[in-house]
Amino acid sequence: MLLFALLIGCSTPADYTQWREYLGGPDRNHFSTLTQISPENVNQLQVAWTYAAPDSGQMQMSPIIVNGVLFGVTATVQAFALDAATGRELWRFGDPLKAWHSTSRGVAYWSRGDDRRILVTIGPNLWALDAGTGKPIKTFGNEGKVDLHEGLPEIAKNKFIISNTPGTVFENLIVMPVRLSEGPDAAPGDIRAFDVVTGKLAWTFHTIPYPWEEGYDTWENKDAYLNTEIGAANNWAGMAVDRETGILYVPTGSASPDFYGGYRKGANLFANCLLALNARTGKKIWHYQFTHHDIWDRDLPAPPNLLRVKRGGKTIDAVAQITKQGYVFVFNRKTGRLLFDVEEQPMPPSALAGEQAWPSQPVPLLPKPFARQAHELTENDLSPYAENREELLQTFRQSDKRQFAPPNLEGVFLLPGYDGGAEWGGAGADPEEGVLYVNANEMAWILKMESTGSNIAPGTQLGEATYLNLCASCHKPDRSGNAGSGFPSLLNIRERDRDVVGALLQTGKGMMPGFPQIKDADKKALIEFLYGEEKKEIGAEAVLTADVAPVPYRHTGYHKFLDNKGLPGIAPPWGTLSAIDLNTGAYRWQVTLGDTETLRQKGHAPTGCESYGGPVITAGGLLFIAGTKDGKFRAFDKKTGALLWETTLPAAAFATPATYQVNGKQYIAVACGGEKLGTPKGNWVVAFALNRE
Repeated sequence: MLLFALLIGCSTPADYTQWREYLGGPDRNHFSTLTQISPENVNQLQVAWTYAAPDSGQMQMSPIIVNGVLFGVTATVQAFALDAATGRELWRFGDPLKAWHSTSRGVAYWSRGDDRRILVTIGPNLWALDAGTGKPIKTFGNEGKVDLHEGLPEIAKNKFIISNTPGTVFENLIVMPVRLSEGPDAAPGDIRAFDVVTGKLAWTFHTIPYPWEEGYDTWENKDAYLNTEIGAANNWAGMAVDRETGILYVPTGSASPDFYGGYRKGANLFANCLLALNARTGKKIWHYQFTHHDIWDRDLPAPPNLLRVKRGGKTIDAVAQITKQGYVFVFNRKTGRLLFDVEEQPMPPSALAGEQAWPSQPVPLLPKPFARQAHELTENDLSPYAENREELLQTFRQSDKRQFAPPNLEGVFLLPGYDGGAEWGGAGADPEEGVLYVNANEMAWILKMESTGSNIAPGTQLGEATYLNLCASCHKPDRSGNAGSGFPSLLNIRERDRDVVGALLQTGKGMMPGFPQIKDADKKALIEFLYGEEKKEIGAEAVLTADVAPVPYRHTGYHKFLDNKGLPGIAPPWGTLSAIDLNTGAYRWQVTLGDTETLRQKGHAPTGCESYGGPVITAGGLLFIAGTKDGKFRAFDKKTGALLWETTLPAAAFATPATYQVNGKQYIAVACGGEKLGTPKGNWVVAFALNRE
């Protein structure tokens, strides 16, 4: 324990040689000034150590490293500490049987003198752990934890809330991102700061404004702030903070429900915004809204990047925000002034009764989008590899491909798709050169709506009706699932423990939110239906509670535009990596990222593939990135985009790596959990280093 105390001892202020915070630092740039690994020797990287976690499954975790100790979380959200030079486990905290339903992107660290803390969220609770032992600090909150419902209004009681992303530490505060339901049962997404020492609530910013607050007039429904059928507008992707100015930069998501906004007409501030807040008080300094009245689930997917750009011989402190739409918006960090022109362009009106799409949306003129846009595609852009081209053509022709085409009953061709464009892995940046590096998905989806209750026939029993309302949009009405879109079949659910399934309905897992709001009778009937035990009662009608299906239109599910072999229906590239010069708005380079093994074996050029997890940028001239469905870990020349090195990981790594130095040796570590996109499960953290011999 003495050795461990020395390892974790007092640390110097954060700099680019360390990796003591999520994504490398408070600016979220994924950047390091370490240069030991260079373009000249990167092909000599070897596995330095591996850590096998006691569980397996999707690991989105990006580790932090503080004075020779690596902290992270397993697939079942058990927090752990490792000797960063050897991978030896020092401690582990958590119960895999109670937290298997969640995913986590890592932990936060705070210290003052000898008081050193790891802050990690497990389910709805924020825990403060002793960084040296992994034991809860009993003086924090309630015996070491704070319920993230704390500080929310009464309507949020018992509603689904977790946090997938580490909080942002500023002085003695931690500001917490939260993930909420995306339906009409969502809790309000208030931004809240907690005292790191005591766990007490320090301040709150209402993202759905109260009557006396700015933005209230952007909601036609004047009860939106306390309406049980409207919520969210939350930050779930994390934040950035400028510790010199004390400004916190908070990207928010859409208001709920996601795809029908008839009950929340208006621009809907402060959903889909970048908020610049006073980190000490939560008071707003400036804001910008990227999507007005979002009905496409265009959440801001990642923290912004704080960097410097040059204009007219002057250096400007800037903040850049990537979006699912494939746009990059760049602002003066202090004033919120846009650094590139943005046009408010007219967009199509709504097609659904009771809905009212906003008549315009902001579109940057520079930089150009880093992902293709649906309205620019032609029939020549369909996949040359598809055997069922005529079927794809028919869907393509029937779908609405206009820019910001509002949801309808026939189908909208959504590209970039639900996950982007940019996604939660975030962009890397060279903060002094002003260059942004972003990986993007090029996956089209079909967004389609249906009338609520249209798939429920007369006489349908309560369990089946509850399934059709809550589950069918993802798992299909026949329970066969949608593996290509990440939703498993439920036909063999009897093989799973009934109590586990019941807990899953309460808490959610991965992409699935929990449904704590449904009544016990509905939940019991749903489980009986899933297990084939629901009795048919002649003449009985399902009586659904108002909080299950209050809106007139419902999203039919997440359907990728795929060919009959499960490959994207549009032509490659299906995944890209771009370097964007934010001094000028021009691209330095763009390359494909990832490949498709079945097509590679036939001699086809690299196609690119879906990726989740961002890059690491080094002053030594490298860009490291995993994240791809093909399970590779790659290094690129950051100046040219040339591929310099790649290796196959023990499982796909849908996570952002971290690079650090211990005892004069540079390492780069990445979590390999697989599972997402149908890839095999894994349970490893793998660290690479040069073989000095």
